[in-house]
Amino acid sequence: MGKESNREEYPSYKIVCRKGSGEYEEKKSRFIANVVPASSGEEAAEFIEAMRKKYYDARHNCSAFIIGRNRELTRCSDDGEPSGTAGKPMLEVLLGAGVTNVAVVVTRYFGGTLLGTGGLVRAYTQAVKEGLSDAGIAVMRYGIELTIAIDYVDVGRIQHLLGNRQIEIAASRYTDKVEFDICVPAAQQREIEKEITEKTAGRAGIIITGEGYYMEN
Repeated sequence: MGKESNREEYPSYKIVCRKGSGEYEEKKSRFIANVVPASSGEEAAEFIEAMRKKYYDARHNCSAFIIGRNRELTRCSDDGEPSGTAGKPMLEVLLGAGVTNVAVVVTRYFGGTLLGTGGLVRAYTQAVKEGLSDAGIAVMRYGIELTIAIDYVDVGRIQHLLGNRQIEIAASRYTDKVEFDICVPAAQQREIEKEITEKTAGRAGIIITGEGYYMEN
């Protein structure tokens, strides 16, 4: 049986799956949100600057970003909107969604009517929500990569076990034995190895081949 990982358990965290965009309109003012994954403050800053250049003719390009698994770095900007009506509400949407390593810019094209504090907060908040919805949110978990070597007679029961636990078989090899490569949540490693051993009456060989964060399906 594989040895249990000697690394302390790492907490899971949420990220956006991909670039996303969304739009919200309030009294003919357009609020265009662009959301991207960002792994550093520098990457977030480059994205914000790129959006400023792309939407150079807009009245405001407000921004917010969160960096780090523990959200060590957070920044937001009202970019000329009344203090607290844009950047902070945008950041609060990201924090409320629990995502990190993410940056968002909401571009406003003024529609000719003043929205007031409440209207601005609502518009910037909704625009970010639309952008996040388009980008999608995934959970990153710390996992252990295992290779299971089993007899042919045990294939069906192990496939059934893994299927019930929603563990994907990353690769299969069929020789004199059958080998399955899988990745399991670190917190469940010991329990899953015990189940595999019990299902195969101790015939299975299990080795750790790697560990690290992976995107949960």
